[in-house]
Amino acid sequence: MLPLELVVARYTENLNWLRNLPAQLRMTVYDKSADHSAGAGAIPLPNIGREAHTYLHHIVSRYDSLAQWTVFCQGKPFDHAYDFKKTMRSFSEQPDTIGDPVQMPFRWLGHLIDTDDNRGERLFQPWSKNEDGRGLDLRGFHRALFDTNGPDLYTFVLGAQFAIHREAIVRHPLSFYERALAVSITFPDAAHCFERSWDRVFGLTGIDPVWLAGRQTVYLKPMKHQTPEQ
Repeated sequence: MLPLELVVARYTENLNWLRNLPAQLRMTVYDKSADHSAGAGAIPLPNIGREAHTYLHHIVSRYDSLAQWTVFCQGKPFDHAYDFKKTMRSFSEQPDTIGDPVQMPFRWLGHLIDTDDNRGERLFQPWSKNEDGRGLDLRGFHRALFDTNGPDLYTFVLGAQFAIHREAIVRHPLSFYERALAVSITFPDAAHCFERSWDRVFGLTGIDPVWLAGRQTVYLKPMKHQTPEQ
């Protein structure tokens, strides 16, 4: 079984950064650009459902042949995970350092932890790219996916990028991911709902609430300190 695979959800992003990753790393690129300009090795997909559809398509189509660890990322991962290349080099050299398949089979990848409520009023509604200021129906999304209302708050790492162990994925049957794939296409703003919920999709808690200690926002990126003028 393949120890590690990187799955890239590409739209029109420049993928030259992939050349800087270890040659032995298995990479699968799904391309949703209109001209399928990612190259001959990329797998074309229709431009629907954003990265959530891409990730779920991979899980559904590869359910019986998943790598031990799969890293899911966007075509330009650095906006949300500044050290992504360094992380992937480390993972490629020592896949067993990604996490414990039993104790920690899911790992968010990014530098900003934040929290949204189940209506999207805290983050999604005031988001600068949400031009009409609409809410995000995470309660309806949770019902569509799990048949329950879900939590009041969703704490997650921005960017929808993470590593997941195969055993954590296959705890759900293939039919669950087929349902999730349909939700990624049909539910309004589904990709933003999935972004807040990927750990929950796999039945896991991706961020230790004890470590959070009630915090709703945590910056993990090192801050640059300016040298005082002399």
